[in-house]
Amino acid sequence: RCRNLTFPDRLPEVSIVFIFVNEALSVILRSIHSAIDRTPAHLLKEIILVDDNSNNEELKEKLKKYVDEVNAHKPGFIKVVRHSKQEGLIRSRVSGWRVATAPVVALFDAHVEFNVGWAEPVLTRIKENRKRVISPSFDNIKYDNFEIEEYPLSAQGFDWELWCRYLNPPKSWWKLENTTAPIRSPALIGCFIVDREYFQEIGLLDEGMEVYGGENVELGIRVWQCGGSVEVLPCSRIAHIERAHKPYTEDLTAHVRRNALRVAEVWMDEFKSHVYMAWNIPQEDSGIDIGDISERKALRKKLQCKTFRWYLVSVYPEMRMYSDTIAYGVLQNSLKSDLCLDQGPDTENIPIMYICHGMTPQNVYYTSNQQLHVGVLSPTIDDDDNRCLVDVNSRPRLIECNYAKAKRMKLYWQFTQGGPIQNRKSKRCLELQENNENEFGFQLVLQKCTGQRWSITNVLK
Repeated sequence: RCRNLTFPDRLPEVSIVFIFVNEALSVILRSIHSAIDRTPAHLLKEIILVDDNSNNEELKEKLKKYVDEVNAHKPGFIKVVRHSKQEGLIRSRVSGWRVATAPVVALFDAHVEFNVGWAEPVLTRIKENRKRVISPSFDNIKYDNFEIEEYPLSAQGFDWELWCRYLNPPKSWWKLENTTAPIRSPALIGCFIVDREYFQEIGLLDEGMEVYGGENVELGIRVWQCGGSVEVLPCSRIAHIERAHKPYTEDLTAHVRRNALRVAEVWMDEFKSHVYMAWNIPQEDSGIDIGDISERKALRKKLQCKTFRWYLVSVYPEMRMYSDTIAYGVLQNSLKSDLCLDQGPDTENIPIMYICHGMTPQNVYYTSNQQLHVGVLSPTIDDDDNRCLVDVNSRPRLIECNYAKAKRMKLYWQFTQGGPIQNRKSKRCLELQENNENEFGFQLVLQKCTGQRWSITNVLK
């Protein structure tokens, strides 16, 4: 159906920016060639390569030689920006944008392959409305054999830790019964195309973030809250190599967490608590230095942006809200304080006590309606439901909350900080019992209350 679409004769030109650090030269050249081969020549103004301080030798002389050869035929067609120190992907994208001269800028990783006809749908949508930020539809290039694996059409969103993720397109899109129609998208996975001047007006990317992770989510939230829109185009397809090893760092977690807290503090109003809860860190004195956010807050004020509640209701209604959470963190018992309540093996529904590590399986959330959620916070209504602690025949079990509620199971618990956890219906208490067969010498039981006390890391005021 994409082949049958027609586009205006006059479309704006595009500058394609490729970011890399220690990428294989062959992969960079593959990206450049596919951009040249698959973009109509009159629309591709230039290609900009941003080298974020690679130390791979072939990216110096060999790459320079290739660029010089191309530019001998077409002066100034390929521009190279080389950083003297590593800036990270976020600031590298902005470096590329600063050099671009076409009215539209496409910001990509240097390990992609463009499909035929990728550019015209994008440039048409931006020509119609310059406040649209566009993502292509992504396919996967397998890093070990370079086969292309087609991905289903999807929107792009995020969870409460602000990791980006693919989403089912919204119901309104399915109702159109038109697989070529733009898909409304709450956020961006990473690569995107934008009107060059609008990108500056809206505040570029947050250069106070480190390395990468979260900047794409922040851009999506900001564009929507400040009067623009984000969409994925089914007829603009680009394949992307998912690499086995990340170039900046094997573990992005610390960077994403810090960046996510910047987003929460600037854009998310009262919902910032959800980000702290998902990362299981205290809202006061988190111990994480997120840097200066005064410029980003001033930008929000200047652009007269809407609230995050508006964004959740109007743009991302699939996102679950957890405003009823009154305490969160790890749950410890006075009898053995180095053990924490843990969801136990994924395949089972039996909570256990385990050495405290504070990772997702030990996240506990206590709500104002007296439910105890254990494990990951389910991000959207399309995901598996949260699991609640339930008294099942005098045994502690983890059951999907909505199911437990529908079946009128015993899922409500009285608990105050430093006190017992008592089931409202059965009156039994969640307690530890010595058991030598257990790995840590204790097992979780429900029994007549003996005065054992529990505490949770963070209580919300």
